[in-house]
Amino acid sequence: MTLTQVELPGLKRTGQGKVRDIFEVGPDLLIVCTDRLSAFDVVLPDPIPDKGRVLTQVSAFWFDLFHELIPNHMIAVDVARFPESLKPFADVLSGRAMLVKRSTPLPVECVVRGYLAGSAWQEYQEKGSVSGIGLPEGMQQAQKLPHPIFTPATKAQSGHDVNVTEREMAELVGEAETEWIKGVSIEVYLRAAEYAAERGIIIADTKFEFGMYQGELIMIDEALTPDSSRFWAADQYRVGTSPASFDKQFVRDYLQALGWNRTPPGPRLPAEVIAGTSARYREAHRRITGSPLR
Repeated sequence: MTLTQVELPGLKRTGQGKVRDIFEVGPDLLIVCTDRLSAFDVVLPDPIPDKGRVLTQVSAFWFDLFHELIPNHMIAVDVARFPESLKPFADVLSGRAMLVKRSTPLPVECVVRGYLAGSAWQEYQEKGSVSGIGLPEGMQQAQKLPHPIFTPATKAQSGHDVNVTEREMAELVGEAETEWIKGVSIEVYLRAAEYAAERGIIIADTKFEFGMYQGELIMIDEALTPDSSRFWAADQYRVGTSPASFDKQFVRDYLQALGWNRTPPGPRLPAEVIAGTSARYREAHRRITGSPLR
């Protein structure tokens, strides 16, 4: 069953993003991950089967794995542990909903890049740097960076996020907070990249979000999913090319070949692109968690 619209009568909806719907549950929040797919900041008309369940369960896996390194907002993903008020919606929520602590999100996205890809590759070709960080001359597309770099961005309500320097981030959230977030973001990335490499996945880059909860910085939103990261198949990785991936790059490649102008409404996707994308998300889940999709 695919899910594009979430209706939970009696619960107050506090937010709706491109993929997630958020509801108030007492002092906490319920994040329901749909199968909606956005590309180039446009929600496409066709959902991707199992996508929401993959994103929720992969995030839960990483949150649990790294909870001693960095606390996070996850309370529960098992509907059996949800409050009684949610039991009538168990069939809808099962496998795709996460009960979380209500935090105050920081107004930045914290991007860690280990490889030269995507917008970073484009910027490097133009400027020889990424977000003001100088890189060696003569680097190629998809090449591994000498060391991971931290490239924060401001969170846009609509349209593209805007890259900022660490100094600009510090003006938004504080110098000590910026330094701490940078350190923990890079550390989580390095540990996750090592873990994924043993399972045939290269994590080229990823983004984290943080929030304040009872005076403590915690990780929120999602973690190291095929939506928030660039996952490459290690056995097909070649420097100088755009490697085969386990994320929505498969859809982006199709849309770019269409010559779509990247404005709503998005084009319909053919069945083979939908099926191929779903298979890539499920394969990412299988390799990372080692468990069947619930």
